[in-house]
Amino acid sequence: MLRGSQAELGFDQLLSGPNVVKVSVIGAGMRSHAGVAQQMFKALADRGINIQVISTSEIKVSVLIAEEYTELALRGLHSAYGLDAA
Repeated sequence: MLRGSQAELGFDQLLSGPNVVKVSVIGAGMRSHAGVAQQMFKALADRGINIQVISTSEIKVSVLIAEEYTELALRGLHSAYGLDAA
C-alpha cells in the first residue's frame, strides 16, 4: 500500500523490522515543562541506545529502539525522571 504511494509521499525507501519496541514518555505536564524530550534522548544516549524513529505530540514523545535494549531503556528513563526513588 505505501509503496504504491511512494511518488506521492516522496520517500526513497521503506524499511521494516520485527525486533523493535516503542517506548513513550507521556503526560499533560509536557506542555509546560521544557526539556522533557531532551531528557529522554540524553538518558537513552548515555546508555548507548540508538533511537531509530522519533514521534511527538503535545503530551507524548515516542521512540523506536532495538528490542534488546527494552529493559535498559526503561530503567534509564525511570532514573532520569526520578521514578525509581523510594
